[in-house]
Amino acid sequence: MSKQTVLGRVTQLAKANINALLDQAEDPQKMLDQLIRDYSGNIAEAEEAVAATIGNLRLMEQDHAEDVAAAAEWGGKAMAASRKADELRTGGQAAEADRFDNLAKVALGRQLQSEKEARTAEPTIAAQTEVVRKLTSGLDRMKAKLVELQAKRDELVARAKSARAQNTMMDAVKDVDVLDPTSELSRFEDKVRREEARALGKQELAASSLDAQFEQLDALGDEAEIAARLAALKAS
Repeated sequence: MSKQTVLGRVTQLAKANINALLDQAEDPQKMLDQLIRDYSGNIAEAEEAVAATIGNLRLMEQDHAEDVAAAAEWGGKAMAASRKADELRTGGQAAEADRFDNLAKVALGRQLQSEKEARTAEPTIAAQTEVVRKLTSGLDRMKAKLVELQAKRDELVARAKSARAQNTMMDAVKDVDVLDPTSELSRFEDKVRREEARALGKQELAASSLDAQFEQLDALGDEAEIAARLAALKAS
């Protein structure tokens, strides 16, 4: 995966508008679960890419430091060779002095080459440093976005559970007559009153039957009295 591709994906994912995505989703909870999985995978992938990019940058920085150090070292060697040549020339050893001057030129050539390599690497190192900065920043935003996604998902699940609980409660009480909460009690009271009336009727019926029996007994008593008096009349 190229640095440009990684940088583009990190930037795009870090800028994702979660609320807008949720508004377009048919099942927000499932979408958030999928987004969390995708984000987790993308973060892991981006972390590997960023680590590799940083590793390459550090290698270039090391090479640059080596080129700078080599340039300094070759410069020191050129100076030493030049001084030695001057000493030899002063001592009348021209041929040997020329040899050391040639060594100084070789060292200066190496110094120049190392300096060129160091300068050539500097723009690449600067650009790579900026890429690493952007990748690291984008990765941090992705991690923050993942936390936001997880919080949104937890909030949505809690709201869904609450809504289901409320719907269950409303379903349980939807058949209750909210205009007359005592309607069931009223029907039960009517039933009790009917039972009481039936008992009262039975009592009255029983009482009337007893009165009739006593009336019959009284009538028998009167007949016996009349018969006795009639017998007394006949006997006198």
